[in-house]
Amino acid sequence: MNAKAAQSGKLFYSIGEVAKMFDVNTSLIRFWEKEFDIIKPKKNNKGNRLFTQADVDHFFIIYHLVKERGFTLQGAKAKLKENKDETIDQVEVVKTLKKLKDFLLDIKNSD
Repeated sequence: MNAKAAQSGKLFYSIGEVAKMFDVNTSLIRFWEKEFDIIKPKKNNKGNRLFTQADVDHFFIIYHLVKERGFTLQGAKAKLKENKDETIDQVEVVKTLKKLKDFLLDIKNSD
């Protein structure tokens, strides 16, 4: 997951931009959108999906549970339903640790 792309401050992201952030196909983004009710993109007049930063954050949670922790889709849905706040807190810790790791690697590589 490209954390820098998710922090650009844009109001809306296209499905292609979201897919690129997570290095996945747009079909997976559409599939997760249908499977998880926490993702609610807007649609423009052409019918193109426009994802908010909140949607991107929700994708990060789903990505973390499914791709990084190995949850099934049903397991990820259950985890979000049971204790969404705790899951979000855990994902925030993971994001912070990844940023710290990237920072330390940058320092290491700058020498």
